[in-house]
Amino acid sequence: MIDLYSVTIDCAQPYELASWWSKATGYPVEEGAGPEDEEVAVQTEREPYLLFIRVPEGKSVKNRLHLDVVSRDGRTRDEEVERLLELGATIHEDHRKPDGTGWVTMLDPAGNEFCVCRSEAERASSK
Repeated sequence: MIDLYSVTIDCAQPYELASWWSKATGYPVEEGAGPEDEEVAVQTEREPYLLFIRVPEGKSVKNRLHLDVVSRDGRTRDEEVERLLELGATIHEDHRKPDGTGWVTMLDPAGNEFCVCRSEAERASSK
């Protein structure tokens, strides 16, 4: 058996992307990190944490692994999508359905896909 320790994201500017994800998640960038660092972590309340590593090549294809996120602050999926748009994310694909189910695939500033899903309260209310 194994435990998940970190989710690693390759990027050109680890500190900048970690800072964006810090704003998006509300979790802090590791203390002492700076723009010249090759690796920068966003510390979560429990493992896995997010680790951003500098690589020379750019993103060229769809991610084979992505994050699914939900609001932990009581916002709905749609409110969370709007907040993330304000932070600089973009909508890649909108999979919301008229009955309120579905998700939104977004791109972070480096073009990495992630999905915004319905909150726990939204999922519970549709049962």
